[in-house]
Amino acid sequence: QVQLVESGGGFVQAGGSLRLACAASGRTFSSYVMGWFRQAPEKEREFVAAINWSDGNTYYADSVKGRFTISRDNANNTVYLQMNSLKAEDTAVHYCAADRYSSTFYKSRTGAMDYWGKGTLVTVSS
Repeated sequence: QVQLVESGGGFVQAGGSLRLACAASGRTFSSYVMGWFRQAPEKEREFVAAINWSDGNTYYADSVKGRFTISRDNANNTVYLQMNSLKAEDTAVHYCAADRYSSTFYKSRTGAMDYWGKGTLVTVSS
C-alpha cells in the first residue's frame, strides 16, 4: 500500500522558516516525480514545487521561486520542502503528491495525480 506521510507543518511568524518532509513508502518511486501542492481555505489546490526523483530536476510555482527549495533523500525515500521568508499568503494545508509525469504538477492536473498524502497545515502569522 502506497503511503505519503507529511510532517513539519506548524505556526510561524511572517519572515520565518519551516521545513516540510514527505516520507514515501509502498512502492519504488525512482521513476516518479514527487512534490507539493497547497490549499488555502475556500481556494483551489495549487502547485508549489516538484522534483524528478531520478535526475533531480526541479519545478517551482512563480509565487515561491527564490523562497522555497525542494530536495530529496533517496536513501530514506523522503522529499523535503524548505520554506523561507514565509508570508501570510503561504498559509494553507500542504499536500505531498507523486506522479509519473512532471506536467501533472506544473499544470496543476490535481485530478490526474497518482498519489496524495493527507496534508500538513502551515499557518503564517502577519
